[in-house]
Amino acid sequence: MGKNNEIIVLEETVRVQRIKQNDYISLTDIAKFKNSDDPRFVIQNWMRTRFSVEFLGIWELLNNPDFNRVEFDTVKNASGSNAFVMTPTKWIELTRAIGIVSKAGRYGGTYAHKDIAFEFASWVSVEFKLYLIKEFQRLKEAEQAQLGWDIKRNLAKINYRIHTDAIKENLLPPALNAKQVSLTYASEADVLNMALFGMTAKHWRDANPGEKGNIRDEANVAQLICLSNLENLNALFISEGLPQAERLQKLNSIAISQMRLLTEDLGVKKLGEKK
Repeated sequence: MGKNNEIIVLEETVRVQRIKQNDYISLTDIAKFKNSDDPRFVIQNWMRTRFSVEFLGIWELLNNPDFNRVEFDTVKNASGSNAFVMTPTKWIELTRAIGIVSKAGRYGGTYAHKDIAFEFASWVSVEFKLYLIKEFQRLKEAEQAQLGWDIKRNLAKINYRIHTDAIKENLLPPALNAKQVSLTYASEADVLNMALFGMTAKHWRDANPGEKGNIRDEANVAQLICLSNLENLNALFISEGLPQAERLQKLNSIAISQMRLLTEDLGVKKLGEKK
């Protein structure tokens, strides 16, 4: 199982896991809304009804090519009777089901694909189901926003590697010592800082003594996109042999033009608001 995310639904903590590229929600946590002392009993009661068995079987037929149809027919025929008992573990073992997973231990429990979890939640409480869907959607929106932000950050890091490689190949004589090399990299980094932010890294630190990060850590999405572009352009200008002063002027002019466009772009604005 993957790492748990958690959402709060009507004061109940509900765990969500990513399993094989699908979202699975804890049935154990949902069941606690109805019976906090014995949630397993709630799940078993739901699974013993004929309607639930048929629903689970149809879901597996649609999503699981290895589903054991013969065993499913046997289970379905027996479901609904007074003597019929079904547990998550038994269901998985008999039918090779994948829509429900069960794990023992302190952080274990029964999880189900979101389609199944929503159906179970409806049986537990219609109100709970509606709030569960709402909070789950909120979680997915937050994940998408974070993904977009991470992509921009990683893109800036990748392009910075291209930038530093260009510096290494074109501006660093082999006789330089480690300190001199470091100063050259810092100098070129400040070319980008000056072009985009109007100050060097040192000037920013002096102006923000209480901040733990650096000037680029405080950049918004539009600035990160622009920085990524400037790094590529500066690498090109370096390879063409342009002097640093000329490169700075070109990069500053480009930064002004790009930032004007980026700050007017509604998509970039929206992504920045979800940082």
